[in-house]
Amino acid sequence: QVQLVESGGGLVQAGGSLRLSCAASGRTASSYSMGWFRQAPGKEREFVAAISRSGATTAIADSMKGRFTISRDNGKSTGYLQMSGLKPEDTAVYYCAADPRSWAGSSTYNYWGQGTQVTVSS
Repeated sequence: QVQLVESGGGLVQAGGSLRLSCAASGRTASSYSMGWFRQAPGKEREFVAAISRSGATTAIADSMKGRFTISRDNGKSTGYLQMSGLKPEDTAVYYCAADPRSWAGSSTYNYWGQGTQVTVSS
C-alpha cells in the first residue's frame, strides 16, 4: 500500500505557474504508476496527466497539453505536476493517484491523496 500527500497548491494569477508535488510513502514509489486528476466545484473529476512507473511514458489531457508537464523522481518518491499559463478555468482541487500497474493512464487508480486546492484569479 502507498500513501500520497499533495502539496504546492495555492492562489495564482492568470498566466502564472505552480508546481504540485505528490509525496509517496509506504511501498516503494517506483512500484506505482501515478496520475493527476482535478475536480472543480459542481463538476465531475477529470483526468489531467499520467506517468508510468519508470517515468518513460507520459500523457497529458488535450486541454492542458503545452501548459502542463508531469514528471517523477523515484529516488525521492515524489511525483510532480508543473503547470504554467494557468487560466481561471484551471481552478480546482487537484488529486494525486497511484496504481500498481506499470501504466494506468486515465483509467481507475487504487490509491488517492487528499487533494490540494489550486485557485487561479483573473
